Amino acid sequence: MNLERYNYLTNDYRAYEFYSEGPKGSIRKLVIFTKVPDTEPPIFNLAFGDAHPITGKLNDAVISNNEDRDIVLATVANTIATFCDHYGNHYIYAEGSTPSRTRLYQMGIAALWNDISTDFDVYGLKDNEWQAFKPYSLNYEAFLVKRK
Repeated sequence: MNLERYNYLTNDYRAYEFYSEGPKGSIRKLVIFTKVPDTEPPIFNLAFGDAHPITGKLNDAVISNNEDRDIVLATVANTIATFCDHYGNHYIYAEGSTPSRTRLYQMGIAALWNDISTDFDVYGLKDNEWQAFKPYSLNYEAFLVKRK
């Protein structure tokens, strides 16, 4: 993918950190991949959010709104590619911490669809069924992504 993104750091290719830059300053972001137990083929959960300023732990409930959504989402997508480079092309599960956040992720995927769909197969969960993602179509409940 040739999208503008932030540089990120990782030690083990399962946890990533980067900084969002915008009108609210520099905000530390975290992306963490965790294997979902008892899944075959293996599925990894993608957790994403701000680092808590005191504990440093991931907080997926905060709304930072630093006006750089597309760059942040492109960065997260790039961490998926890096994760797959290191651990294989597994399914990655993503769901927002609230329905509105899931919708925000969907809007971001749709906005970057031409670039994302070149490298990834994306599925949306609707009424307990996985289906090929269709930009600007349904409101999905979660997403599965797999690098092609």
